[in-house]
Amino acid sequence: MLLNVGTSIRSATRFSPFIITHSSPSSPSSFCFSFSPKQTVSFTLQSSQMASFTTLSQSPPKLLFRQLFEKESSTYTYLLADCSHPDKPALLIDPVDRTVDRDLNLVKELGLKLIYAMNTHVHADHVTGTGLIKGKVPGVKSVISKASGSKADVFVEAGDKISFGDLFLEVRATPGHTMGCVTYVTGAGPDQPQPRMAFTGDALLIRGCGRTDFQGGSSQQLYKSVHSQIFTLPKETLLYPAHDYKGFSVTTVGEEMLYNPRLTKDEETFKNIMENLNLAYPKMIDVAVPANMVCGLQDLEPKAD
Repeated sequence: MLLNVGTSIRSATRFSPFIITHSSPSSPSSFCFSFSPKQTVSFTLQSSQMASFTTLSQSPPKLLFRQLFEKESSTYTYLLADCSHPDKPALLIDPVDRTVDRDLNLVKELGLKLIYAMNTHVHADHVTGTGLIKGKVPGVKSVISKASGSKADVFVEAGDKISFGDLFLEVRATPGHTMGCVTYVTGAGPDQPQPRMAFTGDALLIRGCGRTDFQGGSSQQLYKSVHSQIFTLPKETLLYPAHDYKGFSVTTVGEEMLYNPRLTKDEETFKNIMENLNLAYPKMIDVAVPANMVCGLQDLEPKAD
């Protein structure tokens, strides 16, 4: 399935990858990829840190990217937009109900047109913001995997593409943390951002992974998902998780293949690790899961007399 918004994808010359240094969760990262031939570009993030890269490419498309943080659940929300397209179509990945107003204000300030509010899976530690967003911005469509069993406007499966302007996200099924987990990956091709970016939800965290002891989780399935769907991406691919609890904001495929303390082990060792985590019962699960199964709108639905 291809979800088309805006014009078709254009071809361009190949360009080389660049390296980005990100800010801490308390200072959300923001940058806009702008490509021009044989040009070295330096830019400032919304923090004290700097980043630079060299790239070979034609000009558009141009990706606007923001990494936003919700401190109560340590959740990252990601804003992506094609800012070279006349409509500046945008999408939010894993929005949180508590920060919907912040996120929508940012969308408005940047002059973007929000078209999708997406989730990587049915979260157990916070209520998704997709329902509130749909109520505040007419025309926005909620997106989640078909395997999640949740309500949404658009259901995606492995191999689907979600287009926003001339850019797109590829859907990869990465179950194991929950049955319906997916990873969204920026498109492959010379006219798409390089290096590629993958939004892994809870399937792969920075130097960790999501638990597998509820919501149909399976350590065996998670191990296979990560190794077959994420670790097969180019090693320079930037990985952005749904959460981080130690102050990290980004990693790469190459880093996790070398340093992830769980997923660098063989499958049997990984299974034993996951079975002996002895984690506490998630404090929000009894509220979050029922809410997220209906797009976060359970309290807004009319009640029967």
